[in-house]
Amino acid sequence: MSTKPVIGINTDFRPERKDSIPLSWINSGYYDSISNTGGIPILLPPYAEDDDLRQILETLDGVVLTGCKLDLDPVRLGMDRHPASKAMPLRREDFDRRLAKLCYEMKIPTLAVGAGMQTLNVICGGTLFQHVPEDVLKPLHHRDPVESCNRHLIEIVPGTKMDQIYGPGEIRVNSDHHMAVDQLASCFRVGAASPDGVVEAYESIDDNWFCIGVQFHPENQTASALDMQVFDAFLEGCTAQEEPSILTMPVASEQTPAAMMSERRAA
Repeated sequence: MSTKPVIGINTDFRPERKDSIPLSWINSGYYDSISNTGGIPILLPPYAEDDDLRQILETLDGVVLTGCKLDLDPVRLGMDRHPASKAMPLRREDFDRRLAKLCYEMKIPTLAVGAGMQTLNVICGGTLFQHVPEDVLKPLHHRDPVESCNRHLIEIVPGTKMDQIYGPGEIRVNSDHHMAVDQLASCFRVGAASPDGVVEAYESIDDNWFCIGVQFHPENQTASALDMQVFDAFLEGCTAQEEPSILTMPVASEQTPAAMMSERRAA
């Protein structure tokens, strides 16, 4: 009998409050999506020691870097905090950064979603827009302040993993973010972008590292059956990849995602 791939999923974290103890929690869509596509989900609490985390990672076939309703702390990114930014708890961000770094160094097959996509890009040398409505020229609505089912079109880049998953052209995805990838880390290429140039998906350029980052949320109830196909592709990538090895950290790409998309359209 063949064994199923075991997939680690990082949890969210809430510090102690007056009326409740500190706790870790997670959107059930993440582990349900892994289970429904043939994997075994394992939840990863915010380990204090990297040695413990590395030991666990060595037993896994892949990792999902989850999203978060809160943001990476813009001050840690060298920015003044925008009024719209609400930083995630320090323990969550510290652990996510360490986990993302080890996923890269160990070449663990990775699916990075939402804030997880942003964290991995930063760890690998990229940068972020703090507030899309002000940082992007003629931006789309990437977050609806009232409804949770905001959706918009994204354009698939031909010849990428996103093209293999969804086919050519455009698809419509859910959207709930105000931070986004600005400069893409040099170890990634754009897999899809929205019409305003915001990166909606990226992927590793290293054939020996299966990694996809998506800004949309295929695990949410607002996702469509088409959105879910990224989990199928991720599980297939986990079973196909060879044993991880150590890499050196890259530097940020000097070319912006919008410029990449403009060049492709002009070709």
